[in-house]
Amino acid sequence: MNGVCWCDAAGTSVSVNCNTLTSKCLLMKAEMAGSKSGRREKPKDAFEDTDGLYDPECENTGVFKAKQCNGTTCWCVNTAGVRRTDKHDADLKCNQLVRTTWIIIEMKHAERNTPLNTESLKKFFKETIASRYMLDGRYISSVLYEKPYITIDLKQNSTDKSPGDVDIADVAYYFEKDVKGDSIFHSNKLNISIDNEALNFEKIVVYYVDEIPPEFSMKSLTPGLIAVIVVVIVAIVAAIVVLVLTRRRKGKYVKAEVKEMNEMHRGLNA
Repeated sequence: MNGVCWCDAAGTSVSVNCNTLTSKCLLMKAEMAGSKSGRREKPKDAFEDTDGLYDPECENTGVFKAKQCNGTTCWCVNTAGVRRTDKHDADLKCNQLVRTTWIIIEMKHAERNTPLNTESLKKFFKETIASRYMLDGRYISSVLYEKPYITIDLKQNSTDKSPGDVDIADVAYYFEKDVKGDSIFHSNKLNISIDNEALNFEKIVVYYVDEIPPEFSMKSLTPGLIAVIVVVIVAIVAAIVVLVLTRRRKGKYVKAEVKEMNEMHRGLNA
């Protein structure tokens, strides 16, 4: 149609443009349809977020609906489809789909004797992300390398994004799956090579920063984080107790010293 190739997204009746990236929401829905039919098994580590893969509700435009549910359990998500609230019952209200404006992709490469060439690394990832995922280079904020970690920052405000621009959330999803060897481009696997040397990764973690802070309560924190908070609070209380006791002892010492001085004066006057 008008020189544009259109395809039907698996698991939905939504038509998508075959010449650009498909939205993350529709991709997740297609993955769920695939695993339900037994066509392929989803890798257990496909996502780094705590909820993993779920069958999302998508708008006709392909973006996530602000409220997502699994049965009677519901939560609010950002534009990347990542949960940003505690889980509640079906009465939960999600007033808006909060935009993810900053995505941090952190990768740890396999052990090697010498560090990679920083400039070659930056050039490879910037060019690859721009050409493979069709992301405008102005949204690639930085590529940092501190052996063995590579950190890529993608930033895209709603005011900066043009109607034809791909979303950084979709780019991060495609890229993450490429690095994990589960490419969505089935006939075009990503070959990560720096200065003609193949690079293997041990880990990739994706962090999301929204334009409005997430709304998690204390009960949703992990046991490890809660333990750290408790230790810090205990340390602060202990420091206050020591400070109070020290001041009290010092006060008693000063009072005793003053008393002795008064007795000496009385003795001299006598």
